[in-house]
Amino acid sequence: MIVLGLDTCLASCAVAVLDGERELASACEVMARGHQERLAPMAQAVMAEADLPFSALERIGVTVGPGSFTGLRVGIAFAKGLASALDISTAGIGTLEALAADLPGFVFVAIDARRGQLYGQAFEDGRALMAPDALAAETAAARLAELAKGRPVTLVGSGAALLAPLVPKAKVLPLEGADARQVARLAAARDPAPLRPLYLRAPDAKLPA
Repeated sequence: MIVLGLDTCLASCAVAVLDGERELASACEVMARGHQERLAPMAQAVMAEADLPFSALERIGVTVGPGSFTGLRVGIAFAKGLASALDISTAGIGTLEALAADLPGFVFVAIDARRGQLYGQAFEDGRALMAPDALAAETAAARLAELAKGRPVTLVGSGAALLAPLVPKAKVLPLEGADARQVARLAAARDPAPLRPLYLRAPDAKLPA
């Protein structure tokens, strides 16, 4: 299956196209803003590098959150529009799951959610041990300790450094965003479904009263 993987949820914009397990082309740029302007040109460049027309795609996978409200909407809107135009299926992949993909052992993914919170989820060899949640760092550390049961811990994501002082001896991988290749692999193995954003809390921006 030829799958296009996309990630725009965090501090990078990433695109990859895979044929089964074989990577055909990929690109990633670190950016805090500008995903909307870069995503379509990056997808076009990746498809050109793979020497494939968009009509060759059979599925599109995209991270659906948690993450930047604007960023995740950019990715979902692009994936929906392209999938509709090509009449192909989509699969939404949780950002935390994508960050944990292919990492062995006990992994706790932590995204800095600001306002003293982390978006967190624990995994064992890629299998989720809890639902994604918005947590204070101290609460996340307690939940992590309960689930890890003394096993070595790998902390992954933009919130890993915030959690590290509370988790002695943990390995820290402060990734800027999900690997679009992993998004594509997860999407290929997932049943197709309509894309829905995963929000763990209300947006920071408020409408005026």
